Amino acid sequence: MHLEELRLVDLRRFERLDLPLDPGWNQFVGGNGAGKTTVLEAAYLLSHGRTFRSGGRDGLVRQGAAGFSVFGVTVQRDGRSSRVGLARTAGRLEARLDGSATTLGDLVEHAAVVCFEPGSHALIAGGAEYRRAYLDWGVFHVEHMFLAQWRRYQRALRQRNASLRLGARDDELAAWEQEMAASGAAITQLRGVYLDRLRPHLEVVAAAFLGELGQVSLDFHAGWAADLSLADSLAAGRLRDRERGHTRGGPHRADLALRFERAERREYFSRGQEKLCALVCILAQARLFHAQAGHWPIICLDDLASELDVAHQQAVLGFLAGTDAQILLTGTAALAVPAGRAAAMFHVEQGRVERLL
Repeated sequence: MHLEELRLVDLRRFERLDLPLDPGWNQFVGGNGAGKTTVLEAAYLLSHGRTFRSGGRDGLVRQGAAGFSVFGVTVQRDGRSSRVGLARTAGRLEARLDGSATTLGDLVEHAAVVCFEPGSHALIAGGAEYRRAYLDWGVFHVEHMFLAQWRRYQRALRQRNASLRLGARDDELAAWEQEMAASGAAITQLRGVYLDRLRPHLEVVAAAFLGELGQVSLDFHAGWAADLSLADSLAAGRLRDRERGHTRGGPHRADLALRFERAERREYFSRGQEKLCALVCILAQARLFHAQAGHWPIICLDDLASELDVAHQQAVLGFLAGTDAQILLTGTAALAVPAGRAAAMFHVEQGRVERLL
């Protein structure tokens, strides 16, 4: 899969940008604040429906504009293309696929993008919500029934939380708990299957980038006590949940932990190792996506030179040279791409992009 074209309107500092892309390596250079990251962010929006940067959706809209839009043409390995678009107007996100309105879930199925950027270390050092988002994006792209089960669970969770706050009877809560237990079990099973598939890819990538830490392992916490079923956990937690006004246990509280022989807890990682652990997770997920889908996701690397030392920069580029993935790479200066890999070169300055090579 690759992006053949990317178009931005009123996204951050870009009033309008029409950007043809090469199917291979694309490098964007320019000063700090020039808008390089926004190009990668636009591709990411089409794949995730959200930004990877802090500040939320309000910060995406160019100052003085009423909303933003991102449009792309994705091309599959067999040559089939899809026109994908995402816009925010009147405070609402609207997704379009081949000219017709669609759901966000249908949109992101046609654009697969992974990104390593300065905030990626939150995947290791941040809250569980970052790791759930990482996990669920991967599950969604290989298990198409996942989205329906996730929506079913979220609806039941909202209803149970509302019932808790209204002081509903136990039998009313039990009805929503039954729905949560059924959909939650399906979600947890799909997550577990995905993680079983991910582990060997993590081992390969971790050995390449963090071999000094020894063997890697990945622990999964489903979100409630392991010795109880989800239905029993919800029933047992009603009293405390009533006091707090929300559901404390369930798949919406799931978490992951990456451990190594010589660093069993994330507190043992240096800042640099946190970044490398996040990179390992992202590249392992891309590797599994390729194994499942038969093609690579689009891989974005934002300001790689400021995030990794020279040796690890070269290791990342060498790893990617062995793939046929489309690469979007940013930096204040150009990086030397591996031999045999030509890269389109773009200069970015004050919301304008000029192709140099």
